[in-house]
Amino acid sequence: MKSLIVLTGALLLMAVPPAAAGDAGVETTIRQFADAFNKGDMKAAKALHIAAPTIIDEVAPHFWSGRKAFDGWGAELVKSEAAEGRTGGQVTIGAPTRETVSGDRAYVIAPSTYLFKQKGVTMRETAQMTFVLDKQKSGWKIATWTWTGPEAKPVP
Repeated sequence: MKSLIVLTGALLLMAVPPAAAGDAGVETTIRQFADAFNKGDMKAAKALHIAAPTIIDEVAPHFWSGRKAFDGWGAELVKSEAAEGRTGGQVTIGAPTRETVSGDRAYVIAPSTYLFKQKGVTMRETAQMTFVLDKQKSGWKIATWTWTGPEAKPVP
């Protein structure tokens, strides 16, 4: 009976697929996106996306999709930041809390922070970003990302 239990357990373990291993290129693409954004290099940030990405952000109108998505989001972000008196925005994307690579697709969740000045007051917005990336011949590209979190608070 003991042998049957061990054999059954071994067969069950073989039936469960192993967790997909991460791919260093996925995190590299995400880091490059943050770096380009922080340098104000929107051309480089856009180049890290597929041709027709989907973006969900707190900036109105909150949803962009298609070939003009990145440029539309960028334009609305600039307009929103100016209207709210925000300057010097810097995003930090932390180590992923979840990363799943399934063939040529990756799903990543990472804690994120946006620091900026609003009318001279240093503000911090903590959130999490969720990314979906596609592996292309040129490497991993961001297909979708979302920014999710509470409103910014003054830094004490």
